[in-house]
Amino acid sequence: MREGKPRGFFFLDHRTVDAKYNIITDTFITAGNQSDSEVYWERLKYQKEKFNLPVEAVALDSGYFTGYICKKLHEEKIYMVMGYRRFGNQKLVIPKRKFHYVSELDAFACPMGCKLSYVTTDREGYRHYKSDKNDCAVCPLREKCMSSNKKQREITHHIWEPYKDIARANKRTKTGKELYRKRCYTIERSFADSKELHGFRYARMRGVKCVQEQAYLTAACQNMKKIALHLKKKGIDGGLFDCIIYFIKRNLQELKKGFHF
Repeated sequence: MREGKPRGFFFLDHRTVDAKYNIITDTFITAGNQSDSEVYWERLKYQKEKFNLPVEAVALDSGYFTGYICKKLHEEKIYMVMGYRRFGNQKLVIPKRKFHYVSELDAFACPMGCKLSYVTTDREGYRHYKSDKNDCAVCPLREKCMSSNKKQREITHHIWEPYKDIARANKRTKTGKELYRKRCYTIERSFADSKELHGFRYARMRGVKCVQEQAYLTAACQNMKKIALHLKKKGIDGGLFDCIIYFIKRNLQELKKGFHF
């Protein structure tokens, strides 16, 4: 079970495909209640070491939009584009994004210009900022900013939030928009092909190990079809095995340029 998902027994396939040919470079099965972000960095690291892939860019959905992943990708100088959700109390008219962070003062400014000062940092890495009770008591926006039982507004800001800001900024660029748009018809199409044409909608056997075998076989079938199709477009005839060997030898460098997850 997982929040926002159907209740029952499920598995997750954490899959990576390349940007140009939509070849599956990794598939990793976990239980359905495991977060997407928990396994991502290890899987990317595994592919880089196993295939010697100099990954230049990645496009990820909102499930991978965490401070840790953004930090690691930035440190590795990998161009990152991610989807993201806006959480928070929907009852509040004035959400967190309306508060402006002033780096020189290490404080937040509310829409009325009042200061939210730094208070403490918890063990999970979140910095807490609180407003002055006297300012909030006479603020005309008080009812829209907080509930009636609170006397001051509090905002949390993770220590790795600047790395998430970089990912947000990348998505707004022309390159970022194009890269994220490709994700829709690469990884999503790959999953759709698995489910509709290769019986991947349901697990054939029980247990993570057995389902991992099913995922490998499904990915191998999809890759052979993709490779044969691309080679046919280039006018290269011959057996399927010969086509695969030719494709790997001639196009390995092109496969190294970008990945979607």
